[in-house]
Amino acid sequence: MSADDGTERPAHGAHGRPPTRAEKWTSYKQSPYVPAFVLLFILAAAAGLFAGSYTYTMADPTPRRIPAAVVGDVAARGGKEFIAGMEKALDASLHLRPYATRAEARQAMEEQKVFVTLRPGERGVAMDIAGAAGATVAQLLAETGAKVAKTTGVPVTVTDVKPLQKGDPRGLALFYISLAAVIIGFVGAIQLSVHARALNPLERIGFTAAYALLGGFAIAAVVDWLLGALNLPFVESWLILSLTMFTSGMVFTLFNTIMGRWAMLPTWGLMVLLGNPSSGGAVSWPLLPSALGEIGRWLPPGASVNAQHTAVYYQGHQYAFPFLVLAAWSLVSCTVFWVWRHRHPGGRARVPEHAATAA
Repeated sequence: MSADDGTERPAHGAHGRPPTRAEKWTSYKQSPYVPAFVLLFILAAAAGLFAGSYTYTMADPTPRRIPAAVVGDVAARGGKEFIAGMEKALDASLHLRPYATRAEARQAMEEQKVFVTLRPGERGVAMDIAGAAGATVAQLLAETGAKVAKTTGVPVTVTDVKPLQKGDPRGLALFYISLAAVIIGFVGAIQLSVHARALNPLERIGFTAAYALLGGFAIAAVVDWLLGALNLPFVESWLILSLTMFTSGMVFTLFNTIMGRWAMLPTWGLMVLLGNPSSGGAVSWPLLPSALGEIGRWLPPGASVNAQHTAVYYQGHQYAFPFLVLAAWSLVSCTVFWVWRHRHPGGRARVPEHAATAA
């Protein structure tokens, strides 16, 4: 402050003194640096966990429990020695189920109750595998069967009775399209929360359903019509992808309602770090750690892969369970969002009725 003679006078009050440590800390907490520094560590941890979760499940798939059908008197063709050799090679992971006829065993395979059938062959043992049930499991069974046949001296004939489609030789296409639906599902909800923040609850749910329908159609059309990688039962696959995308979007909206700006953390953890590796899409459930194999069926990514896999390769044997899982996640997410919609950071402020009348 200047006096009339031009000299400087010391400032008065709080504005003239240096800020205290408490004031500096309060100012720092209100700055954008705190969330930025928090995100540095969160993103680094997320990168490591993301790589670790997939590496843990895919780097060394190990058989835990492989349901196997045994038809007729296999023992008369050396089957007893062959089965014992298989169980030893697979660390006793075969779960044997007897069937009277090959037709009954094939029906069990169509219903995804068994992954392999062991039956009497013209010479030795015949082993029927289903590549569509999981390329990793089928490959493991075929390679192990050949080694055991060589060790025991029992001839074995391996036949893939339900092969994968030509455009999907590794059986990963269904996993990738389900992964796309999951990720675009919650990314779409994030974009709505940023660029269409003023949407009211019903409008937000409606637009989530709309982009899910369009996005599911786009995924199915590109994979089937444009690339020809898969021959999809188009309407069923489209609706599964759309339901997956809607569920994923509403799961983010649920967490956004509860946790605000940090909603991405539980969404990423549930859907990507835990849900996708345990879905059975990249590595079949019999080769996953048992806990992951069980949990994966109850999460949206696993339910999506399960429903899509059955729709494409086991038509006529679809189960209600994966659809119930997706519907339950959607219903719970929508209900929580609606009940606590006042906590959601979006929406338009309502104009009081008397103010609207006065205007």
